Amino acid sequence: MSMKVSDHVLERLRDWEVEYVFAYPGDGINGLLAAWGRADDNPRFIQARHEEMAAFEAVGYAKFSGKVGVCAATSGPGAIHLLNGLYDAKLDHVPVVAIVGQTNRSAMGGSYQQEVDLLSLYKDVASDFCEMVTVPEQLPNVLDRAMRTAMARRSVCAVIIPADVQELDYSPPEHAFKMVPSSLGMPHYAPVPGDDDLARAAEVLNAGEKVAILVGQGARSARTEVMSVAERLDAGVAKALLGKDALDDDLPYVTGSIGLLGTRPSYELMMECDTLLVIGSSFPYTQFLPEFGQARAVQIDIDPHMVGLRYPFEVNLVGDARETLTRLLPLLKAHKNKSWRKKVEKDVARWWEVMQRRAAVDADPVNPEYVVHALNDLLPENVVLAADSGSAANWYARHLKLRGAMRGSLSGTLATMGPGVPYVIGAKFAHGDRPAIALVGDGAMQMNGMAELITIHKYWREWQDPRLVVAVLNNQDLNQVTWEMRAMAGAPQFEESQSIPDVAYADFARSLGLNGIRVEKPDEVQSAWEAALASDRPCVLDFVTDPAVPPIPPHATLDQIEAAATAILKGDSDRTAMVRQGFKAKVQEFLPGGRHREDRPGARDGK
Repeated sequence: MSMKVSDHVLERLRDWEVEYVFAYPGDGINGLLAAWGRADDNPRFIQARHEEMAAFEAVGYAKFSGKVGVCAATSGPGAIHLLNGLYDAKLDHVPVVAIVGQTNRSAMGGSYQQEVDLLSLYKDVASDFCEMVTVPEQLPNVLDRAMRTAMARRSVCAVIIPADVQELDYSPPEHAFKMVPSSLGMPHYAPVPGDDDLARAAEVLNAGEKVAILVGQGARSARTEVMSVAERLDAGVAKALLGKDALDDDLPYVTGSIGLLGTRPSYELMMECDTLLVIGSSFPYTQFLPEFGQARAVQIDIDPHMVGLRYPFEVNLVGDARETLTRLLPLLKAHKNKSWRKKVEKDVARWWEVMQRRAAVDADPVNPEYVVHALNDLLPENVVLAADSGSAANWYARHLKLRGAMRGSLSGTLATMGPGVPYVIGAKFAHGDRPAIALVGDGAMQMNGMAELITIHKYWREWQDPRLVVAVLNNQDLNQVTWEMRAMAGAPQFEESQSIPDVAYADFARSLGLNGIRVEKPDEVQSAWEAALASDRPCVLDFVTDPAVPPIPPHATLDQIEAAATAILKGDSDRTAMVRQGFKAKVQEFLPGGRHREDRPGARDGK
């Protein structure tokens, strides 16, 4: 039997060592589905509940494996559904290839069913490479370029294959005019800056007295080198959210996350430094970086298109983080004044004390900060974590100490709701021998997380380590937006948009044959985590948490906190009345700077 185009596509994916394709079926890819049947499901077709979830699973797989994530969908609505997950990959610089169907070539331009101009639709999300295959001889070049470009540029690439082309007999490109042959493989390379640029960077860093380092996901492979540079310069190190697992949180000079979801020590590190070194990060919020003119700055990034962004850097180094730091380190001089490092370490130690105290504050019924803080001492040493967007991301950013081989991620730049559960599904296919945890809000869980529990139910028995914990922070409120309304607009909670139903998440998990535990009291939190992490199957933890615990930004003032409290008092609903009781005292229990209310000036005088 002759090989069809669809057979060749799967064969070429196998040649690229693609193990999984996260997908959802449809008649626009019927040819590929038939080829999967002939290929004994190699690479594996991983069936999500929705194309958007398939894309998120491909992103999670790529983030946690370091390989290209591949997803597939039918024409029209299937291709459209992929977009949100693909944009998540694009904005976080994650290599993903999407293979999508299209209507038959003979129907194009005829307003046919499910006919969408996919080349135009995908022009932005797959801007590095997007191509439609119209004759067999375009392959394997198109697929090879998609895989190679996704890896080289850490981006999204798309291959569109009309349904009738999938069914054609495959014929390779010939040694002929206007034919484009291709070859497999992506060479490993580590670009480095020139010696003159390294010398200029060293001059800037050596001149600094108060050096701050900001690392992102691009520094993940340079953990040892970052530590050496930080020790040499007596620097404090802050982390962008995507770089939370790039350096151990239990190092005394690591100030934690930066930004709206960040820590007070990171904020003060940036506000007080005189020198800034950014490694592998495109952290977007300029207001959390030093004031312009305050600090001399150096940036290291492997992508020349990403240097010079966010801050007026004096020196931009284009190169691999590890190789660049290895060459830079001999040029750096050891600092003799230890006062800056001592201050940073004191601020960090104080911050963790404050986090412990904030987690211990009483709430109705359970403090969400305690839920996440209690997980710290229970984290398996090789755990893979994902946080969904929303207030859950605040607690992930501030309370969890990632260290060693622990891995963690979230939707860093798109900040979309919904990737928490599919991320860890993708992670389990990348690392079936490692436990995984997703921290999600009830809004994201209702949006799509519950449906993906069905995907977990379908596949969990294949994983060597069956542990996958989905922790739902169930506060019946779209909490992050509620607090943004209060803090930024001074508005009370708008019930019609913010209040969501209570759902029996644990019961739903048990109905699928998974484990499920509902937690309604603080003294049940730790035992619930322990039970989930000891479970012989995936487990959903339904933590009923207090919506009145505020995700206070690190730069907030007491006046802003009181304004948020006042905004709540403007409401007149039963829910607002409930929240009103004790809210102000709860919010003011700890000031953003980490000073307990009894420590602040005037407290002992009754002010």
